[in-house]
Amino acid sequence: MDSIEIVRKFYDETVNYEWKRLDRHQVEYELSKRYITRYVKPNDKVCDLGGGPGKYSLYLSQIGCQVTLADLSQNNVDFALNKARELGLPLNGLRADCRHLPAIEDEQYDHVLCMGPMYHLKDECDRITTINECLRILKPNGTLFVAFVSSYSFVWDYLIQDPSMILNEEKRSQLNAIVDDANFTGHGFSENFFIRPRDVLPFFQPFHLEKLHLLNCESFLYLREAELLSQSHEVVSAWLDLAEQVCEREDLLSLAEHLMYIGRKQE
Repeated sequence: MDSIEIVRKFYDETVNYEWKRLDRHQVEYELSKRYITRYVKPNDKVCDLGGGPGKYSLYLSQIGCQVTLADLSQNNVDFALNKARELGLPLNGLRADCRHLPAIEDEQYDHVLCMGPMYHLKDECDRITTINECLRILKPNGTLFVAFVSSYSFVWDYLIQDPSMILNEEKRSQLNAIVDDANFTGHGFSENFFIRPRDVLPFFQPFHLEKLHLLNCESFLYLREAELLSQSHEVVSAWLDLAEQVCEREDLLSLAEHLMYIGRKQE
């Protein structure tokens, strides 16, 4: 089974877990939405490429956007379409490989969300091909949102979940990413690529994009997220307001589990 088929199978089998993931990680979800809605407005056309079971797609449909969810996993697409019907929301869906989108014509969308594929494309050529496909289907001056997992994410996850994981030989090897200061390519939660924060901007330099933002989607809150989410809505909102003000600071990027690049397609 090749790595893309492994990823497809993983997401076909974990639809409900993935749907609930952003409930568990509300900081990532809320900060990402705040940045997305700086640019995405009602009636805009959006392609949510690799959008999983549709959290962002359904939110954007709810605020009045025309949304197409394209995902490698047919089970994810079906789940999102069923959820849209339950909620009475319009949503288009298709199964697609992010590297090749023949069903989508050129320059169809005001915005493209690519907030999943980069977690799994281990080959640099595939990552480049995917961004070129995003730009092909994006209108001139359209906005591209691309999410990555930080190469340091193992460290924060294992420290939060179970600090004793450091005694496991395989886990220790993964934790050495922070010592080796290297990107991670291999088997993580599936077949994965995780990037050093400082490598994100150089990756985008060859593309016809104007950089708008590079942000840490958890800001400085990730290591205390569970405790924070037990607080009142007022407290959580106040911390999110503070976190939003500093989430683009370069010295905080290494605290991220997820990073987001936002760029404008140049004519």
